[in-house]
Amino acid sequence: MAVKMRLQRHGSKKRPFYFIVVADGRSPRDGKFIQKLGSYNPLTVPATIQIDRQKALDWLHKGAQPTDTVRRILSFKGVLFLKHLLRGVSLGLFDEATAMEKFTKWSGEHEQEFAKRQESHKKARPKGTQPFVKREAPKKTEEAPQASEVAQDADAGAEAEPKTEE
Repeated sequence: MAVKMRLQRHGSKKRPFYFIVVADGRSPRDGKFIQKLGSYNPLTVPATIQIDRQKALDWLHKGAQPTDTVRRILSFKGVLFLKHLLRGVSLGLFDEATAMEKFTKWSGEHEQEFAKRQESHKKARPKGTQPFVKREAPKKTEEAPQASEVAQDADAGAEAEPKTEE
């Protein structure tokens, strides 16, 4: 049985919300799954990702294959880097304490870089604008025609009518 780590879509039309799940590769996208690992909301700025690192790591060690999108999410959250470090521990390249120290150092740097990137995006954006927010078109209101427009229309109508003399 091929086990996949993939996204399971929820939410309404044009408002997606995803669960990150482990499922049999033959089951439908939104069908049966083995275990829920977390959630992903692409509509928030920045996208909200919540994942249980330990469960995801366990499934990766068991041989579950992530889809491309889930692989990027796991990479962003550091799960794949942690798997890489633990492989080094199993090969005897360094001990587990060193691996965890490297991971915490990377995690801190990653958070700082992400926060800095968010600040630069906020500064680059003009004030009062929000990305990815659908704005409603202004409602058209029927205004009363101004007096000058009414007078012009009356003059044009008078010229168009032929004058009859009695």
